[in-house]
Formats: sequence, structure tokens, C-alpha cells
Amino acid sequence: MRKGAFILAALALASCDFAVTAPEGMEIPSVTSADNILEYEGYTVSYNTKTLIPNWVAYELTAEETKGDADREDKAFSMDLSFKGPQARREDYARSGWTKGHMAPARDFTWSDNALTETFYFMNICPQDETLNAKDWNFLEKKVRSWAKDYGKVWVVSGPVIGKNKYGTIGEDKVVVPDAFFKVVMVSQGALYSAIAFVMGNDSQRYYLADCALSVNDLEKLTGLDFYPALPDTIEELVEADYDFSVWGIKQK
Repeated sequence: MRKGAFILAALALASCDFAVTAPEGMEIPSVTSADNILEYEGYTVSYNTKTLIPNWVAYELTAEETKGDADREDKAFSMDLSFKGPQARREDYARSGWTKGHMAPARDFTWSDNALTETFYFMNICPQDETLNAKDWNFLEKKVRSWAKDYGKVWVVSGPVIGKNKYGTIGEDKVVVPDAFFKVVMVSQGALYSAIAFVMGNDSQRYYLADCALSVNDLEKLTGLDFYPALPDTIEELVEADYDFSVWGIKQK
């Protein structure tokens, strides 16, 4: 467990008003010319038309949004017909042995029927181990909602770690199966910011949060992504270098 509490951003900000009003798009990682950015009602995705899975999916979730009551029972996984590039299809997943794993979970978008529907686009989906999807990844998703309730808002980024691509591809379209998955979460209390990252293998092993947690800096080294660039550099360096289990209510075994 790392030591320390929330990063006191006010000390680094001095008279800056960032601490009072966080900018829009706080959740969006740095975007490069290679990113194919798609914006939906509830989330933003960097969609990879070669791997046919997202590079990352980012969204903001508020405490109020966790109270939504839109029904997912009539929702079905589908292509986004407004997107003209290559996409995965349901046929790619059929009899593949992998489930359709949401990166931005449907339950976080029940505040809008349309936003909920859009989480079922294949731009938001990766081939995921069934046990992981139903258990430890699902548990982490529930924790994110609880943190949104506790702190009023969370900024979340999720995505695949392709790694060595030891599982290959599925379907006629050759959808890449990730080696693992990551999720990064940041919360604030006024001028105080704290972030934590998690990585879980794409398999049926148990992944306790205390064991699969890491700093945002360490995840950036693993993925090559730059998270939370909207933070002023002085704060970003502090927030991403460390994490504190007490902020997240995570107990060590």
C-alpha cells in the first residue's frame, strides 16, 4: 500500500481557478494523429480499425447518473451504422469462447436510454474472458459506481492491454483478443485529487483490487498512453505517481 492522502492541488495551483472548476474532458487521454476519436452521448472512444477494439474508452460519471433507471433488457450488441470504417460484428464473437466485454459498462449509462444503447456498439466492446467479465471486472465496475456516489464524480478510462496478443484473434474480421484490461479512476474533493489504476489479465484467475492496483505512471509505461493531460503538469505529476488505498476503501489481504 502506498502512503499519503489526497494530493493538495491548491498548493501547486496558487491563484489558479482550476481547483474551483475542473475543465470539460478531464477524462480524455492525450490524443495523437493515429487516434480515431468517436464521441457518443455518454463516452468518448479511441477506436482502432485494425484491431477492431477500442484503444481506450473514457467517460465522466456523477453520483446523480448512478441513479438512472433506463432498461438494458431490450438492448443488443450492434455495429454503429453511422461509422463507415471497419467494425467488429456479432458473428465474430459467435462460438469464439469469448464474451462481449464492455469497456464503459452499460450500468453506468442508465441515466439515458440513448447513452445506454450506445454502450452496446462494438466500438466499446472487447473479447473478454467470461469469468472475468462476470466476477472481478464486474466487481471493479461496481466499485467505480460506489466511488462516484462517495465523491460526487469520477473520471474513468478503460481499455485493453494487447501485450503479446497470446490469444490471437476471433472471427472472420480477426478481432484482436487482449492479454489484459486496464481501468484508471480519478476523484476529487475540491482542490484535492487522487487517482488509481488497475490491470486484470484476460483470464479466469482471481484479481483482488489490492493485488492488481498500480500507479497511473506505471500504467502509462505499460500502455504507452498519457492519462489526465488536462491536469496542470505540477498536479498531474503528483497525482499519477502514487495512490492511497484509504481513499478507495481498499483493504489489503
